[in-house]
Amino acid sequence: MRIALFLSAPQGGGAQRRLLGLARGFLAAGCEVDLLFASPPQGGAHLSGLERARVFFLGSPLARRPAFRHRRALWVPLAARALARHLRADPADVLLATSLAPNLTAALACPSGARPALVLSVNLHPSAALGRSGGRLIGLPQLVARAYARADVLIAISEGIAADLERLLPRYRPPVQVVPVPVDVEQVRRAAALPPEPAIPALRGRRFVLGCGKLRPQKDFATLIRAFAGVARGRDLALVILGEGPMRPRLLHLAARLGVGDRVFLPGFAANPFAWMARAAVFALSSRFEGASNVLLEALAAGCPIVSTDCPSGPREILDGGRFGALVPVGDVTAMAAALERALENPGDAEARLARARGFAPSAIVSSYLQILRAARATRSREERAAGSASAAAGSRCA
Repeated sequence: MRIALFLSAPQGGGAQRRLLGLARGFLAAGCEVDLLFASPPQGGAHLSGLERARVFFLGSPLARRPAFRHRRALWVPLAARALARHLRADPADVLLATSLAPNLTAALACPSGARPALVLSVNLHPSAALGRSGGRLIGLPQLVARAYARADVLIAISEGIAADLERLLPRYRPPVQVVPVPVDVEQVRRAAALPPEPAIPALRGRRFVLGCGKLRPQKDFATLIRAFAGVARGRDLALVILGEGPMRPRLLHLAARLGVGDRVFLPGFAANPFAWMARAAVFALSSRFEGASNVLLEALAAGCPIVSTDCPSGPREILDGGRFGALVPVGDVTAMAAALERALENPGDAEARLARARGFAPSAIVSSYLQILRAARATRSREERAAGSASAAAGSRCA
């Protein structure tokens, strides 16, 4: 079976790491793998272990322009025409995508008639995500519903997402399968043993709280900075937030206004966030909404104490209702500050967190995906044969 995976770019956050990890598992299982990137040609960052995969960069040079660079929702769809041409000229058995912009682009580009089975992995709570963007882009919820309805199978990475998809697609809904996010504990542990990069001399010998994610409103790092400002009083404590995005100036300004500008560090994207997780005093997730949050599983695998918002959806499932990390209301600065203080004073059992992470082993997740992809391809083949037979019968009647 040849599996084509459509991603925005080789580098990025949890969604890219998850799909590339699945690609390694597919190769190990004997499948052929094509990696189709919506970005322009670039180096092979994050492609270690994928040497046997075929790699294609389908993106427009416009994606490099400043107006597009940090707006994937704008430049990923620019690859739709190139993706459609590629799928017609070099078809795979299955096309797998994840994240909103790649999912919409894959559904738009997938050819009519004989085509790969289209499998879309939904990694954000749709209602919450569309609630933020739907007001700015009129008709986006309807567009998403039509695109998702075109899939042969939808994969939800949490039970919360699956339930929300059933509300979003009340009619003509393809099958929805729940497959949790995998985490390779041993890979995380190996990477965690390396020195964190980039080096920040001011952190030497100092405890720090860690956040990780795109610097966008969804991640609500403003709440984390406000909570940190309260906790940092009387403590030699720093805050590190890994990631890039358009909110960097506002977050730095907020930290300065709260008097912690010299203790809040935004070093940008880190290729190895696990080294930071293993050394953090607390890992904090402040998101307004998520899917299942890869970074929570990775922080568990690194043994790090966790404080997370109880956002839709995923953190409550991963942390088992709060057994493996504190859950606080979304946007509640006071509750987050109190939870950070408790985690700093009582970090809890790292071995229990590690055992929890081992329950999300990649081998089991890859097997689930392969079972779903094979079934989707078989169903698609049957439908194409039935359509061909019906067309032939209609032709003979006309004759």
